Amino acid sequence: MEAREASVRPARARVARLLRGGTEGNARLTATTGVVLLALLAVEGVTILAIRPLLSVHVFVGLLLIPPVALKLAATGYRLMRYYTRATEYVRKGPPLLLMRMVVAPGLVAATVVVFATGVALLVVGPRGGIVLGLHKASFIVWLGAFAIHVLAYALRVPGLVAAHWGRDSGTPGAALRTGVVAFALLAGVVIALAVLPAAGPWLHSHGHHEG
Repeated sequence: MEAREASVRPARARVARLLRGGTEGNARLTATTGVVLLALLAVEGVTILAIRPLLSVHVFVGLLLIPPVALKLAATGYRLMRYYTRATEYVRKGPPLLLMRMVVAPGLVAATVVVFATGVALLVVGPRGGIVLGLHKASFIVWLGAFAIHVLAYALRVPGLVAAHWGRDSGTPGAALRTGVVAFALLAGVVIALAVLPAAGPWLHSHGHHEG
């Protein structure tokens, strides 16, 4: 029992250091993850413009995105939880913009979950996905609108937060851990994408057949 507790303590200590960054650390983690997501989503957007020849890339990047997206949702969800549980520092910082918190964010989260869930489901059901494919496309349209509003609302704040994370003003507790968490999310995404990509074989074969 003592040995088990001793092995758990370092993990708890790392989490504690990560959370001691407070609202500023949370904001920097959210912003850094957001920049990573923007880069990956830009690649995913290019594949949508030429989905047939770039289908394998579309699937790979879509799978890679899952852990970073989960990290972004966790970071923003943690901030909201701390605010609504009346944590002093988070109350002092205040809640996100009312429109974002009450309208855009719920729609964006719901659409994000549906987009990725139906995307994974399409790998299971194959090219005859029918209604699943329809839901995937419809949820993407909703997601795109909500995401555009989200980016416009926070675009001016993100560069400063990311620069502070990597620059001289990186002394907020948990800076190295935040970088490690983002890197781990990307690595996990690559592992998931490499493991699951073979399931896209029927889709790739179907598209190749139609093109031929």
